[in-house]
Amino acid sequence: MTLIKGAVPYGEGDPVDILVEDGQISDIGNLKSDDQDVIDARGLITLPGFVDLHTHLREPGREDTETIETGSAAAALGGYTAVFAMANTDPIADNPVVVEHVWRRGREVALVDVHPIGAVTVGLKGERLAELGAMARSNANVRIFSDDGMCVADPLIMRRALEYSRGLDVLIAQHAEEPRLTVGAQAHEGETAARLGLAGWSAAAEESIVARDCLLAGHVGARLHVCHVSTAGTADVLRWAKARGTQVSAEVTPHHLLLDDDRLNTYDPVNKVNPPLRAISDTKSLREALAEGVIDCVATDHAPHAPQDKDCEWSAARPGMLGLQTALSVVIQTMVQGGLLDWRGVARVMSERPAEIAGLPDHGQPIAVGEPANLVLVDPKATWTVNGAELASLASNTPYEGMELPGVIKATLLRGKVTARDGKAAR
Repeated sequence: MTLIKGAVPYGEGDPVDILVEDGQISDIGNLKSDDQDVIDARGLITLPGFVDLHTHLREPGREDTETIETGSAAAALGGYTAVFAMANTDPIADNPVVVEHVWRRGREVALVDVHPIGAVTVGLKGERLAELGAMARSNANVRIFSDDGMCVADPLIMRRALEYSRGLDVLIAQHAEEPRLTVGAQAHEGETAARLGLAGWSAAAEESIVARDCLLAGHVGARLHVCHVSTAGTADVLRWAKARGTQVSAEVTPHHLLLDDDRLNTYDPVNKVNPPLRAISDTKSLREALAEGVIDCVATDHAPHAPQDKDCEWSAARPGMLGLQTALSVVIQTMVQGGLLDWRGVARVMSERPAEIAGLPDHGQPIAVGEPANLVLVDPKATWTVNGAELASLASNTPYEGMELPGVIKATLLRGKVTARDGKAAR
């Protein structure tokens, strides 16, 4: 048994005590602490554990940059109780063998629930569909499929994937990037890219695919999820599609909420990401769309890289940033301190809505008696300074190096088990 003393659920009302037994919340009120493990939560806010629909754990194949163990530790320290691991591993997660490996390793580590995402096409090549049915029926019970890192550019292949997804009751998540519009692209197409001499990455490359796929999903009656929305135009397309009744959901990354292409002035490849950092006007529009619910949730796109893949010239650097341990702080800075979300809203975009999109009945549930004890305790008044070398990931490619960020996660509980506490994962 664990007793959480003096926490404030959702940052609302008076402090309460929360008793956790057998993986569930068994009582809430003014409770006595006898033989329980007591967590002093005075001054802390309690939220449901976070769910990340988009993370890269790199195992199998690039265990030099991240493993399921180190990525799970980073997730737990970031307040996550469930993460979805993208399919662009080596070998690609396009068959039951690979997705079951990821699923088993996640269960062995047991710091967060690790759900493998299966590839939509064989080898992420976009030419023929992968074994969607076999992966969905495997022990891993794959619920989301994505070629993230690559766009399913062929409209016929994408339509077929959406059609199959209906019968399997799974979700297709699209990396929206028309490849013919991004050949050689290095930065958001705009004033900054022109001044720095970097080939421009058109916003239309993203927006055109999102519009196409919303039409396809509506035509076949399937669900569509849009990964890492980065432009104001994409938010407009999503607003239009949802108004038409299209079953589309979307995510935005913390870095696209906080950072813009002014960061590129130093040519530091830590700021290189796919899709690229956009104009400040896009950043502001994304914040508004998230608050409005046009964009459903926050997903980290946690992308660890080895030093040799980042400490090089811009054009040769791999795109991607760490995100699991800094996500909440960025959301606090951009959305809570900006007056766009309250703590209920944070729970919605980081826990409840992603759990609903993924179909996870045991995550994103209310803080109430009888519900699973997947919880995170946050000190809303504390701050911390980001040091990439001290993060749990094997990599250190954080764009927030040296930044002082708000909000400190004091503890994370997965089904009542403390998986992180006072800055240390329970390995």
